[in-house]
Amino acid sequence: MAGGKYHFTSESVSRGHPDKVCDQISDAVLDAFLAQDSNARVACEALATTNRVIVAGEFRGPESVCNSIENIVRDCVRGIGYEQEGFHWRDLSFSNYMHDQSENIAAGVDASDGSGEGAGDQGMMFGYAVNETEELMPAPILYAHRLLQKLDELRNNACIDWLGPDAKSQLTFRYSDGKPVCITKIVLSTQHLRESLTSMDIEDALRPVLESEVLEPSGWIGDETEWLVNPTGKFVIGGPDGDCGLTGRKIIVDTYGGAAPHGGGAFSGKDPTKVDRSAAYAARYLAKNVVAARLADRCCIQISYAIGRPDPTSFYVNAYGTERVSLERIESRLLDLMDLTPRNIKLHLGLDRPIFARTAAYGHFGRHPRDDGGFSWERTDLVDSLAELL
Repeated sequence: MAGGKYHFTSESVSRGHPDKVCDQISDAVLDAFLAQDSNARVACEALATTNRVIVAGEFRGPESVCNSIENIVRDCVRGIGYEQEGFHWRDLSFSNYMHDQSENIAAGVDASDGSGEGAGDQGMMFGYAVNETEELMPAPILYAHRLLQKLDELRNNACIDWLGPDAKSQLTFRYSDGKPVCITKIVLSTQHLRESLTSMDIEDALRPVLESEVLEPSGWIGDETEWLVNPTGKFVIGGPDGDCGLTGRKIIVDTYGGAAPHGGGAFSGKDPTKVDRSAAYAARYLAKNVVAARLADRCCIQISYAIGRPDPTSFYVNAYGTERVSLERIESRLLDLMDLTPRNIKLHLGLDRPIFARTAAYGHFGRHPRDDGGFSWERTDLVDSLAELL
């Protein structure tokens, strides 16, 4: 993908997609634990289907939070907007199967003095950045997210009163010389609460707004752009009533839309001792700073861990031939700037706070850092130190 002409596609899903409902529930539970105990250990999974939510997993933290999970679930579903016959925040059945964290896992993660916390699992994690957008994200996934964020805004502000919570987008970009040039295909499927609407009715209502407010200002719309709106026809039954949802099934949507490798581990519901999450955030943070410092046009970083061990088992930087200084010098400087043990990642990025529920829809990357520490891995505060290599 470094050069030449090609087409590349990424998809996104809305807050009301069944899998995203579950991701948001899992992260809302995590935030509730961290709000009470910054050292809480949580691995929370959720399953949602017709008028039922099941939560299961492990925790070590205040028992009172575990006892409040039903209220957390109902508040989360209500906030997403589900009040339909087959999935209603008030009427759904709820089951809680959270239990104490395994003593074997706890022994591997905790050190006696708290200074050498080991990784909560083995695995490899990737971070990626590319200079094709201001956010240093691949354009297809960034704008697939933005289309659905605009739908959310239209629905929540009652600008279009028939929009339902469930939706998916898919954008195909044409690239030339390795850079995005224009969008050739837009696939948009959205739940609609007015059954009489046709696909053309929905396109006529949404397309002008999405083009003028999201796509045209970026310059991605051209004569070859084709829209496919609700291509199967009606989409009235949405959310977990139409399709079962599960935490952790949208890992490509959550990251780079397929433009970079993925280690396979999901994020939502996991506290920062789980390097599936925290090390993926650290890898994005480092890769973004490399590109922001103009050391490379593209950067992919892999980090790997062994369960119970604090230090990474490997660290690898790939700039796909776009580097302006040697990769060895980049790797060395990054490791000087950031200790990649789980404990230090947590401290460096401030991951011991209830900042995760907001990550569970529209991507964990390419967002703006928040004053309260949210999306801290999107900071570019290493740029000056890295730019010294040029």
